[in-house]
Amino acid sequence: MATTEPNDPRALLRGGLPDRYLTPEDLVTMFGLPSVETIYQWRRKRIGPPGFRVGRYLRFNPAAVQAWEAERTALTDAA
Repeated sequence: MATTEPNDPRALLRGGLPDRYLTPEDLVTMFGLPSVETIYQWRRKRIGPPGFRVGRYLRFNPAAVQAWEAERTALTDAA
């Protein structure tokens, strides 16, 4: 079987995680949110995934986003 090379520069690593840090726009796409303002509101309220600044740009570690999502899912399932 031949393996196909992904054409998307945002190629995924094992476990479905991107091989780069995520932008707020990536989170909007991943979670189907209305806008990036939702991400910034989550940050202000400290309820979203942990992020960090690179200069003026906000970035997210894919593993931290996945852990945050798993925690939120576990809380929802437990309720």
